[in-house]
Amino acid sequence: MSREAAELLAAARAQLAARRLSAAEELYSRFIARCPPGAGRDLATALNDRGQIKYFRVEFAAAVEDYTAAIECQPGFEVPYYNRGLVLYRLGCFDEAMKDFRKVLELNPQFEDAALSLKQAILDKEEKQKRGY
Repeated sequence: MSREAAELLAAARAQLAARRLSAAEELYSRFIARCPPGAGRDLATALNDRGQIKYFRVEFAAAVEDYTAAIECQPGFEVPYYNRGLVLYRLGCFDEAMKDFRKVLELNPQFEDAALSLKQAILDKEEKQKRGY
């Protein structure tokens, strides 16, 4: 990765950590647009983090797009599966959410939040079915 790209990514992370979401999103977008070939994990992380910003803003469709792009970029990276699963869960798409949570656990069996989220999605799906929704 070039020095400029590394600096962009570091600056984006710092802005996100400081909860300056607009600045972080702009920096992540610049990094993503300029991302060099072969930057797999860094690109996937940037996409995932930009998805988080969109999630914080309750822009769920846009967040899912970034999480999906991160997954396509780095299929072995469990975090965007988890984050996408959370959005899908919130939208009531329990089957899709459970699929993502199961994928997380396949990639990282020690991911406790994914295990808890999977259990909750199963319970909520059953409750939804009992109520006839």
